[in-house]
Amino acid sequence: MVGPSRPQFVLFGSSIVQLCFSHGGWGSILSDIYSRKADILLRGYYGWNSRRAVQVLDQVFPKDAPVQPALVIVYFGGNDSMGPHSSGLGPHVPLDEYMENMRKIAIHLKIFENQSLSDTTRIIFMSCPPVDEARVSSSTSGIFSEVVRTNELCQIYSNSCIKLCQELGVKVVDLFSAFQKRDGWTTACFTDGIHLSAEGSKIVVEEILKVLKEAEWVPSLHWKSMPTEFSEDSPYDLVAADGKRTLNPSEWTFHREVHWD
Repeated sequence: MVGPSRPQFVLFGSSIVQLCFSHGGWGSILSDIYSRKADILLRGYYGWNSRRAVQVLDQVFPKDAPVQPALVIVYFGGNDSMGPHSSGLGPHVPLDEYMENMRKIAIHLKIFENQSLSDTTRIIFMSCPPVDEARVSSSTSGIFSEVVRTNELCQIYSNSCIKLCQELGVKVVDLFSAFQKRDGWTTACFTDGIHLSAEGSKIVVEEILKVLKEAEWVPSLHWKSMPTEFSEDSPYDLVAADGKRTLNPSEWTFHREVHWD
């Protein structure tokens, strides 16, 4: 551990989480936005489904840990929604079991949320995004058996995740709808038809920030409302043009490609 202690935001999910620091990913964008405000911790596992996530809940989020995360963003569903393989192997999880697994994840995390009013863990689920079916179906990789991944299945699992979150009072990002609002989303949002490009990741960040801004959480976890570490004025900062004062750079954001709200 290093200090000072900051709020921890944990990203927990499958490959869309594991790869979120690649290709201008949404994890790297959040790390930039929350620099000097929160630590972004990655717990992403390529190829995982909700069944495997439930098996490691106590290891990833131990209930007796001295420090609990301020925010957990959860994404599972894309692999679960894949068509079943005739062998019985593979990542497919039937819809009813997927719903129950996501319920178990939410309940496990909400135990933290109810521990006290001053030290809370907030939760955001992200629903299954669409895919570029043309690219997925045209894949000729000799490594994998046939990949059955359709937007019909993605939408069913996405809608089920959203419905569950509404039932449990968990904040949710509807990625299935958000992506399709962008013109040319099938080519712009993915690197391979499934995993996210920089443009796709920007949509994810925009939707997460929207939830954080609108949530009536105390304290707020929106970046503009959180304190900046070591933000006091200093005589060692760069000197202003008048030569009489220094300029405090701790809140500067002009370097960012996107000026996030």
